[in-house]
Amino acid sequence: MVESIIRNIVLTCLIIMVLTAADSWGQPDHEIEPSQFPSLMTSIRANGSLDFCGEPVVLEEQEIRERLEKELLLTLWDRPQVILWIKRSARYLPLIEALLKEQHMPDDLKYMAIAESALRPHVGSPKKAIGFWQFMAATGRKYGLKIDSEKDERRNIFKSTQAAIMYLKDLYDLFGSWTLAAAAYNMGEEGLQAEMLAQKTNNYYRTYLPLETQRYVFRVVSAKIILTNPEKYGFQFKQEDLYPPLTFERITIECFQETPILIIAQAADTHFKRIKDLNPEIRGHFLAVGTHSILIPEGSAQGFHTRFKALVDQWLAERKERIYVVKEGDNLTTIAERFNVPLPVLVIWNRLGQKKYIHPGDRLVIYSPEIKTEPDVQE
Repeated sequence: MVESIIRNIVLTCLIIMVLTAADSWGQPDHEIEPSQFPSLMTSIRANGSLDFCGEPVVLEEQEIRERLEKELLLTLWDRPQVILWIKRSARYLPLIEALLKEQHMPDDLKYMAIAESALRPHVGSPKKAIGFWQFMAATGRKYGLKIDSEKDERRNIFKSTQAAIMYLKDLYDLFGSWTLAAAAYNMGEEGLQAEMLAQKTNNYYRTYLPLETQRYVFRVVSAKIILTNPEKYGFQFKQEDLYPPLTFERITIECFQETPILIIAQAADTHFKRIKDLNPEIRGHFLAVGTHSILIPEGSAQGFHTRFKALVDQWLAERKERIYVVKEGDNLTTIAERFNVPLPVLVIWNRLGQKKYIHPGDRLVIYSPEIKTEPDVQE
C-alpha cells in the first residue's frame, strides 16, 4: 500500500516536471506567448469608418455588414493562413507598395495580391490563372507579361505587379471606381459592364454578381482590416518572426545558346534552387537564347560575369566529350538504362519532352562516366 502511494507520488512529480519543461521548450527567456486571443464575436465588431481605396464601405447597411462579417469570420477561422499572410507580407508588400506609390495608385490595392494568391508566386487556379496577381494568360500577355515554355512572368513579383497596376488603371478609367475596378479584376470588365447595364446600377454593393465576385471586395477588405492591426486579432509577432525582405542584385546575361541555370547558380556562388526562388518566372532548367535580367543573391554580382564566362566555356567543352549518337533500335529508356542514368535527367540534359521521338544519328548529351568509352562517341 505504502509502495503504491510512493509510486503515485513519484509519477505525479515526473508528470509535473515534464509539463513544466514542455511549457518552456523554445522559450529560453521563459517568455511564453499568451494562448488567449479575441473571440470571433469580438473580432467582427467593426467600429468607426471603413474604406477601400478611399471609397466607403457603408457598414450602416445591414446587408453590407453581414457580407463583411462572413469574410472576416472565414478568414479568422483559418489562423495558420493569416499567420502566413503576415509573415510573407514583410517579404513582398514593401515591393508592391513601392510600385503602387511610384504610379500614384491607392495603397489598398496591395491587399488584392493577398486575396488573389496569399503572396505565393506559383499558385494556380482551376481556371488556369497563375502567380501573385492570378493573371489569365491572355490578360497577362495583353499587359506585357511573357508567358511561354521558357518563362512565365506572372510569377515575377515586379513584372506581374506592374502589369496589375496597368490593368487596374484601365479598369478605373472604365468604371470610375476602385471598388468596381477590383470587382472587374475578379470577373472581367465585360461581365461587370453587362450586369451593371442589365440591373441599372453602378454600385458594387448593390449589384447582383457571381457569388465569388460578391465576396471578392470583402475578402480584400478583410485582409486590410487584419493586416492593419494584427494585434487586435491575437496575432503577436516579433520582428524575427517575419520572413526577411528579398535581398538581391540584378544582372544582365547574354546567352548565345541555351544555358543551364546551374551555371548561373555556380557563377553566383549559390545553388540551383536559390536562383529559381529569386526568379520564379524561369521555367525548367535552362535559359533560352537571348538577353535576360536575372536576380542573384546580394553580394555575388562582383566577378559574376568572369566566372560565368569561364563556366560556360567549360560546359561547352565538356559537352563535346559527352555526346552519344543514337543507333538503330535505341529509345530513351534503353539509353538511360545503358548508361545507368534516370530517364528524367536524360530528358532534362537534352531539353526533350517525355514523348519526343529520337532517330538514328541524333546526338544526345549524357553526363555519365561510361560515355567516353562508347565507340559511337564523336569527339
